[in-house]
Amino acid sequence: MIMQNQQEKIEEAIHFLSGYLHGKDKALRLALTCFFSRGHLLIEDLPGLGKTTLAIALARILGLTFGRIQCTSDLLPSDITGVSIYDKNRNSFEFHPGPIFNHIVLVDEINRATPKTQSALLEAMGEKQVTIEGRTYDLPRPFLVIATQNPTEQFGTFPLPESELDRFMMKINIGYPPRSAEKDILRGGSRRKELYSIEPFLNQEEVIEIQDRIRNEIHVSDRILDYLLNIIEATRNNGYLSVGLSTRGALALVSTAKAHAFFSGKGYVVPEDVKTVWEYVIPHRVLFRDEFENVNKKEIVKSILEEIPVPV
Repeated sequence: MIMQNQQEKIEEAIHFLSGYLHGKDKALRLALTCFFSRGHLLIEDLPGLGKTTLAIALARILGLTFGRIQCTSDLLPSDITGVSIYDKNRNSFEFHPGPIFNHIVLVDEINRATPKTQSALLEAMGEKQVTIEGRTYDLPRPFLVIATQNPTEQFGTFPLPESELDRFMMKINIGYPPRSAEKDILRGGSRRKELYSIEPFLNQEEVIEIQDRIRNEIHVSDRILDYLLNIIEATRNNGYLSVGLSTRGALALVSTAKAHAFFSGKGYVVPEDVKTVWEYVIPHRVLFRDEFENVNKKEIVKSILEEIPVPV
């Protein structure tokens, strides 16, 4: 009964936000799937399609704090993590936390930051903590990084290394809104400012409870685990790929499948849950051989997975 109430609250929130995020229901559901899987999200899309609005909306409906980092080539690691400033009255240094110390952090145009600055995010994303001047600080729980990058702009950008891409549980795009949705946007204008006055549908305690329930109570049978292992092995032994799915990627596939099962009202994972999430979990993690670098990655991965027998 508690699980059903939580699912209903999330559905109510998604329905409510459809008035603000025109045509972005799918992206919102995927972002929620990633969030409740305790992962981080990479959104690769063109500017002006609502990436920031999506991140703000997510924080508001979940009753969580929100921080934003606008990446530029001169951004420093301390601009993300924070700095210690000397207080002459106390005769000591006082730590001033940076924007990373929020529940949901939007890292806008992440590939504009230098590799050194990007690396400041790795510990935060992987360990949910940051180390500054030899001292370790825990980040708030729950914690989600939503990073964005422009897929077409190359000047002044620094491609994300494979180790950093692997930290993102899911990679999605938002895309252009349908004609009818864009007509509504043009008629009413942007409603982003209104998002800040939205009353939360959940609170921090409920959010953590749902995350724990998905991790501990959604069942994955042995036949589904074998199916997942077949998928993982197929990516590691394919002629198109030089590097297959990592163990971290395999865990991400399990976690997101569990979250999708939860949102579907089930207490267990079925093959359809895996099929729904794989295209957002696998392609950005595998490496293609040089001669296949320009092929459609999703289509190749899809063709690999379609050859794997589905358990019945």
